[in-house]
Amino acid sequence: QVQLVESGGGLVQAGGSLRLSCAASGSIFRINAMGWYRQAPGKQRELVALMPSSSGTNYADSVKGRFTISRDNTKNTVYLQMNSLKPEDTAVYYCNVYCRTSAIFPARDYWGQGTQVTVSS
Repeated sequence: QVQLVESGGGLVQAGGSLRLSCAASGSIFRINAMGWYRQAPGKQRELVALMPSSSGTNYADSVKGRFTISRDNTKNTVYLQMNSLKPEDTAVYYCNVYCRTSAIFPARDYWGQGTQVTVSS
C-alpha cells in the first residue's frame, strides 16, 4: 500500500506564511498526480492545488497568486507554499496522491492524515 506523511501545519497570523510537505512511500508504481485539499469546519473538502505528473498545475481561485504547489519526484514529495495567509484559509489540509501500485491495478486516491492550519486575524 501507499503511506502519506504530512508535516508543516500550525498557527500563523494573517499575512504570514507556512509550507506544507507530504512524503509518499510504499508500493508506488506510478504517480499520476499529487495535490492538496482542505476542509474547514462545517464545509465540504475542497481542492486547493493539484499537480498532475503530465504537466501543469491547478489552483482553487481563492488561493491563486498566494499558494504554490511543487513536487520533488526523486523523493515522491509534494509541497504547498502558502503566503499571504488569511483567516478563511483556516482548515485541515489533506495531501492527496493518485497513483498505481502495480501495472495491473488501476490508479486510485490515497490520503494523508491531515494537518491543521490556523490563521489568526
